[in-house]
Amino acid sequence: MKGACLCGAVGFEVAPEVAAGITAAAACHCGQCRKQSGHVWASFNAPREALTITGSPRWYQSSAHARRGFCPGCGAFLFWEEAGNPEISVSAGALEAPTGLTLTRHIFTADKGDYYEIDDGVPQS
Repeated sequence: MKGACLCGAVGFEVAPEVAAGITAAAACHCGQCRKQSGHVWASFNAPREALTITGSPRWYQSSAHARRGFCPGCGAFLFWEEAGNPEISVSAGALEAPTGLTLTRHIFTADKGDYYEIDDGVPQS
């Protein structure tokens, strides 16, 4: 699993032995993800120690317990990291294809935008 931002200045790779077991992606509908990404943000979780980040992402402390990583050049939103959590959420949209991922859940759906419906049959919380 390899990916990068739009301009290529920030990249990432999940260790192959870990990447083989990652198949689930989630779509976050919270207000912060919608504002930062421009719509719904899809991501997968990976153990922090299995993720290699190249380049120099900037980090924005978006709340008391989480920060968001993005490319300082093109602005691509790439990472969401909760303090104390051994996993980091990584942008599914920044992955090179084929991703091997399947959308398995929608989260924070009570905060979704009023301009769309979620009707794909994937579980919502």
